[in-house]
Amino acid sequence: MTQRTALISGAGIAGVTLAYWLARDGWQTTIVERAGDLRSSGNPVDVRGPALPVAERMGVLGDLRAVATHARAVRILDAAGRSVARIPMPARDGEVEVLRGDLARVLWSATRDDTELIVDDTITALRPDPAGVDVTFERAAPRRFDLVVGADGLHSAVRRIAFGPEHEFSEFLGLYVATMTFGGPPKEPDEVVLLNVPGRLLAMHPGRGEAGAAFIFRHPPVTDLERGDSSRQKEVITAAYQGIGWRVPEILGFLNGFEDLYFDAVSRVRVDSWSRGRIVLLGDAASCVSLFGDGSTLAMAGAFTLAGALAGAPGDLSGALRRYESEHRKLTGPKQRHVHRVAGLLVPGSHFGLSARNAVAHAMSRG
Repeated sequence: MTQRTALISGAGIAGVTLAYWLARDGWQTTIVERAGDLRSSGNPVDVRGPALPVAERMGVLGDLRAVATHARAVRILDAAGRSVARIPMPARDGEVEVLRGDLARVLWSATRDDTELIVDDTITALRPDPAGVDVTFERAAPRRFDLVVGADGLHSAVRRIAFGPEHEFSEFLGLYVATMTFGGPPKEPDEVVLLNVPGRLLAMHPGRGEAGAAFIFRHPPVTDLERGDSSRQKEVITAAYQGIGWRVPEILGFLNGFEDLYFDAVSRVRVDSWSRGRIVLLGDAASCVSLFGDGSTLAMAGAFTLAGALAGAPGDLSGALRRYESEHRKLTGPKQRHVHRVAGLLVPGSHFGLSARNAVAHAMSRG
């Protein structure tokens, strides 16, 4: 039999995990990544629930525990920087928190020997037919694959080309998020510190000994905000956080000179069907609920489910893709339905909402 071929757009958590499992089932796998390397953000992410057995079967769970973050508690501050609550973060059911870059590196180390990687390139055209998909790249020569997977995130090129423009599927949730690292040790070595005022959150994370910060704030859509325009992004952040005390002026000063800022809208992606013939969406490209902690777990679980469905029906591609979607929507559906509730807890929009959230946190506090 001719070896089946799969092109995966996106070398993130979903794409690399899928490549691992497809290669184990005999597929010839290729990943194309728009970025010039495999660097990933330093955001802390959780590997928990359905992702844990996936990591264990890949043989990387021990490696992930070795690079776990140092966070042991969450401390909530009021607008003046006074402690409102300190909530312990005990590990539940073996879950592990790691920096997203560490997770990506560990997963790629398990996959790299069996997968072709094309960097600094992207898909520009897809021409599917019943037997395969002809793919045109921005730089590489055209090629043909049996399956194309869009694992290329919220702003998926595969989704745009094969399903339609982004605005048809992506819903802005009224929040923006930006993250950066400080390049030095945290002042609170084992605590995540959350400073809230209505509509704005500053989160400080100890990482693995290198402090990181996240700005998460409510804001109307910024129509002139181009992706990659870090100067304009910094202006928006600075304006949103002006007038807040504690360490905010110091952190905004550091932001102005920071060169590797991650910035994006917080959005929910909904696609009626995740597949079109031999083209299928995975991870945030199919069902993004960015920001709220489960993205990497859902990406790993979805990749495993997709690979398993394909392995279970090698002669029925369309049936396998339907089974993958039906099974994985059981995990993504509740997250999407509850997104506004979670956003209200994380970034309360009013003084009343903030006071109510802090009262609950204080009741949970142990110091």
